Amino acid sequence: MTDTAQNPKEQLLDAALIHVPFDGWSEATFQAAISETGIDPTVARAVCPRGSVDLAVAYHKRGDALMLERMKSEDLSEMKFRDKIAAMVRFRLEVVTDKEVVRRGTTLFALPQYAADGAKLVWGSSDAIWDGLGDTSDDVNWYTKRATLSAVYSSTVLYWLGDTSENHSETWSFLDRRIDNVMQIEKVKAQVNNSPTLSKLMAGPNWVLSHVKAPSRMQKMGMPGSWTSPRS
Repeated sequence: MTDTAQNPKEQLLDAALIHVPFDGWSEATFQAAISETGIDPTVARAVCPRGSVDLAVAYHKRGDALMLERMKSEDLSEMKFRDKIAAMVRFRLEVVTDKEVVRRGTTLFALPQYAADGAKLVWGSSDAIWDGLGDTSDDVNWYTKRATLSAVYSSTVLYWLGDTSENHSETWSFLDRRIDNVMQIEKVKAQVNNSPTLSKLMAGPNWVLSHVKAPSRMQKMGMPGSWTSPRS
């Protein structure tokens, strides 16, 4: 984990978490964190230009890192792949120590001006799960896997926020049902590909999709916004 003693943003985040359940991810929370840490306001604003919004982003990413740490301490080798995915989503939720902090974040990222940030964070969590489980897809499946898991993760978080069952047992049952739904979709896709008639109908779309590549595996095209190291 990041050494919070050397990282102003982590120090601010630790201080802010005490206030978030009461004041949300707000400017009041950000100012309280600055005051309690003694960090120079200019430095605080430099590392968090949007104040508590950037702290909320950092909090979510910290959760992803803790999830991956938990994964390394668990033996998932004997699990079916669908159970590994369920375990990872469960790990992600179980690293949360205060549900109200997540509830406040959900409210924040539901605002139109921060909705893109929220979607990016959910996608990042799904990407972390697939990468953590060793996904090597480099085609359109890279996108569909993460998009599908993002939907599962988002719906599970919302269910979990309202779950009052013992040890969140109802949430884990809900998660299992959502993953079962995804598995059914994959089964239908396999049936289509194995059908002589349907596979021919899908030949055109499949040809187009075969040219879609995962971002990290796309060749540098020299387009604006990209950079390639000069050859020595």
